[in-house]
Amino acid sequence: MSMTDPIADMLTRIRNACMIGAGSVSCPHSKVKEAILAVLNAEGYIRGFKAIEENGKRNLAILLKYDDGGTPVIGGIQRVSRPGLRRYVNKDQIPLVRRGMGMAVISTSRGLMSDRDARKARIGGEVLCQIW
Repeated sequence: MSMTDPIADMLTRIRNACMIGAGSVSCPHSKVKEAILAVLNAEGYIRGFKAIEENGKRNLAILLKYDDGGTPVIGGIQRVSRPGLRRYVNKDQIPLVRRGMGMAVISTSRGLMSDRDARKARIGGEVLCQIW
């Protein structure tokens, strides 16, 4: 069975793993997912990720991050643009997630980047997801 929205599936796996306090989670590999995880890693929302091979299939192993009290760093993660309704913004409409306490991952002509980096570069694009 094919999956309609693999990015939403990855975000749901991360959300569910954070809710149960898991140390890591695995999902099928793709270049877009790897780029999203690179942005999350650079912004400090996850400890890291690695592309691994299991049973002849490539997967992404995502290491989740928790504070000293065991609370997940990721309080919420939400898919914004989806296959049925794409959300594009120009440089002046980039959303401010939770008044700057969160971030959005934006697919631009220069690759995937955080909302702060897109504002600095003064370019818009497709808002893939929000995280806080």
